Amino acid sequence: MANLNRVFLMGNLTRDLELKYGKNGQPVTNIRLAVNRTYTTQTGEKKEEVCYVTVVVWGKQAEACHMFLKKGSPVFIEGRLQYRSWVAEGGEKKNVLEVVADRVQFLSRKPKEGEADGDAVHDEGGTENPPATSGGEDVPF
Repeated sequence: MANLNRVFLMGNLTRDLELKYGKNGQPVTNIRLAVNRTYTTQTGEKKEEVCYVTVVVWGKQAEACHMFLKKGSPVFIEGRLQYRSWVAEGGEKKNVLEVVADRVQFLSRKPKEGEADGDAVHDEGGTENPPATSGGEDVPF
């Protein structure tokens, strides 16, 4: 049986990014992404719903995202779904379904505050992400 685990998302950051480091010292950041969907009901009424998704970004991509993205920044994400579970400090079992980014494309040409227009990177792709079994499991944001 064939399998495919591929995700494509386009949306806006809901908050500024925080750069952290895993046990192996690898940079990691979580993007909280709002993806809007507009649709028309059977009665002709236009509605909009928002889906909030957590996207995990590793390595140099995480550093570039932290440097150039801010709350409200539009991005295009290409990645895969990952399900993780861990036991929290109080003994409670936690679970999360998240996207692990393979590629983050910046859609805005506006730099963060305090940066010159020419300093912004607009496309940060690459293969800096470790496999699901290394890194990430110890960072339950």
